[in-house]
Amino acid sequence: MAVGHSVSPARWQAGLDELLGRVAGRFGRVEPRRHAKAFVLGLLADLPRKNCWTIAEHVGDPSPDGMQHLLARAVWDADAVRDDLRAYLVEHLGDPAAVLVIDETGDLKKGTRTVGVQRQYTGTAGRIENAQVAVYLVYASGAGHAMIDRELYVPQGWIDDRERCQAAGVPDQVGFATKPHLAQAMLARALDAGVPASWVTGDEVYGADPGLRAELEARGIGYVLAVACSHRVRIGGADLRADALRKRIPARAWQQVSCGKGAKGHRYYDWAFLRLDHRDHHNGPGPGEQAGQHWLMIRRNQRTGELAFYRCHTPRPVPLSTLVSVAGIRWTVEERFQTGKGLCGLDQHQVRRWRSWYRWVTLSMLAHAFLVVAALTERTRRPPPSELIALTCNEVQHLFAALVAWPATDLGHRLRWSVWRRRHQARARTCHYRRQAAWQP
Repeated sequence: MAVGHSVSPARWQAGLDELLGRVAGRFGRVEPRRHAKAFVLGLLADLPRKNCWTIAEHVGDPSPDGMQHLLARAVWDADAVRDDLRAYLVEHLGDPAAVLVIDETGDLKKGTRTVGVQRQYTGTAGRIENAQVAVYLVYASGAGHAMIDRELYVPQGWIDDRERCQAAGVPDQVGFATKPHLAQAMLARALDAGVPASWVTGDEVYGADPGLRAELEARGIGYVLAVACSHRVRIGGADLRADALRKRIPARAWQQVSCGKGAKGHRYYDWAFLRLDHRDHHNGPGPGEQAGQHWLMIRRNQRTGELAFYRCHTPRPVPLSTLVSVAGIRWTVEERFQTGKGLCGLDQHQVRRWRSWYRWVTLSMLAHAFLVVAALTERTRRPPPSELIALTCNEVQHLFAALVAWPATDLGHRLRWSVWRRRHQARARTCHYRRQAAWQP
């Protein structure tokens, strides 16, 4: 039975200490270094809501001042911590055949002062909502997958309102950048840093961008990028919509291939492949094109008949089943968003300013990276018996919170926090009434 398959809280604690030791030099003073460690422990704890108040109370601080200072004013470099995090994950997950996955996610937010928040479409809600949107880069290999970079999307309406940008701490040099441009910057950082990878995948937002595709081709990186049914490609000297090419595919050309295992087994679809003209004047710049094979890949749902389309580039010939596998890996990013938000508070921040957002998200990614590597280490060191699945990030976080990330339980500490919260709320109520009175005619 499972009793023999024990876990080691001491090994997990040592693993977290090793990870935090890697980034310790990025903090100029011992106080923010200690607060950063406590902050990550709080992110890994079982808290119903994770913000500076709840984390500070959990770790035993008398008020949230230290945590708020860590995010807003303390001297440390979040981008340098991101680089250390990326190197840590490559060390454990690195594979030359790995896939870099790009995607965005939205966090529903109220008001208009939080940086980047406005009414915009977000896949999180599946509609236009008041939200903050960010683009993430996920590293996916056979060993596991985790987030290695992040960029906040700042809409054009924000960039045009420099006063609002200054109030939210957006640097003056930050201009408008589309989501594909943010993705391109993150991909360039990763590849310039020597991150081993052979493929890039993403959804239609990124597949439609010719500059992104040209940059990957110039770097010799293969890609499998989703495109809309209306996307136009060049084949046989003609410029055609992607969905119009379905009529050219004979029934025998469709192949049933699994694009990977899901929670309920293999995900089987029907696939068809069409070789594209190398020089595509409509969708990509001619001078930057590189040698290789270009394909349009079509996926058909076996039950509904629904179609999906992908533009693919392979620097060298590969089995077409490889393109299917890369397309399937794109769904791992959704799992990372779910675990990042559900386990490490990726979307639970209550910060309004640019710097604080990057610092919160970077520390959340750090906590998430620990879970990914801890789960991998347990699977490698002690494979589970046949009646158990391998340890997941969810299970590692649950056990870590129960066995390592102990909350401060002193009665006096809890009572002092109750008084602090009520005093703060009383002040906030008074300020609200004063503002309300000032607006009365």
